[in-house]
Amino acid sequence: MSLYESTFVVRQDVSRSDVNKLVDDFSNIITQNGGKIVKHEYWGLRNLAYKIKKNRKGHYVMLGIDAPYDAVKELERNLGLNEDVIRTLTVRVDAIEEGPSAMLQKSGRDDEPGSEVALESVA
Repeated sequence: MSLYESTFVVRQDVSRSDVNKLVDDFSNIITQNGGKIVKHEYWGLRNLAYKIKKNRKGHYVMLGIDAPYDAVKELERNLGLNEDVIRTLTVRVDAIEEGPSAMLQKSGRDDEPGSEVALESVA
């Protein structure tokens, strides 16, 4: 089986419990088609770079998947059909990294003296 990372963004007006329910539904699709979810990360409600379908924010979720291509294809089909999901990205990877992803890791720059000079403001 192949390894994939599937990241999707859910509309901002959906509650966190509904996001978890969506993740469970998508996980069931993978397991029913012979795969398994290796990693699940909720990245939180974040600002979008630009408006997508009148949304300024979205719930970001990443799934690490070990499944055959047909299971991932079915997952992508269901992600596209779901009205609450506004963006998706699924990529094949060589390995799923252990521990938290880069989105969840805290950068050490906050503790360093003079770090406010190194950080750039984006307006």
